[in-house]
Amino acid sequence: MSKPGRLISLPFSKSVEISYKSLKVRFFRSMITVSSLVLAVSFLSFVLVNLDIATGMLLHGGKEAARALSQAGYDVDLAQGAVAMSAKERWIVILSLLVCTVGIVNAQLMSVTERFSEIGVMKCLGALDSMILRLFLLEAGMQGLAGAFAGAVLGCLFSLLTGAVRFGFASLSSLPPASVLGSVGLATLAGCGLSLLGVLYPAWLAARMDPIKAIRAEH
Repeated sequence: MSKPGRLISLPFSKSVEISYKSLKVRFFRSMITVSSLVLAVSFLSFVLVNLDIATGMLLHGGKEAARALSQAGYDVDLAQGAVAMSAKERWIVILSLLVCTVGIVNAQLMSVTERFSEIGVMKCLGALDSMILRLFLLEAGMQGLAGAFAGAVLGCLFSLLTGAVRFGFASLSSLPPASVLGSVGLATLAGCGLSLLGVLYPAWLAARMDPIKAIRAEH
């Protein structure tokens, strides 16, 4: 007879439930990942909404607005009616997102290490590699969605407040709501993407783990 393979494959809804309960059990550990994501995404959202405010001012204020924006440090293209990030801002955004990704990878690797025995038991009971991978990806997705959305909203609010202080509340009247929602959505998607990207390698390690060695590692 051929040796039976591992056959356990949970429904997607059950996988979501297990991942959610796992995050609740490791709440404070999860908050490390979420907090780093909130900070990085809030800065990205802040920069994007700032550009929306500046673009709205330029389109409605003409040369006078262009002069004020240039003095404030924006790269203004009056002919195209566009405002771009400065090189300094671009580098800061890239570095903050990179640091966030490294932090997520580190936190997820620690999570895998702490859960050697749990992963080993699940695999000994017949869990498929794809199931282990799915659980880690779902956890990362939940963390990413919560942290990215919170960060995007915080960054947006802080950007609106900063714009009102620097240019007056009148500057917000020319701000297209669709642009703000688009920037918040883009920042949220970027945060979710970073969270999933950061967990890929740790999740792959967990899925490929030998169950016997995993159980022995904690005993």
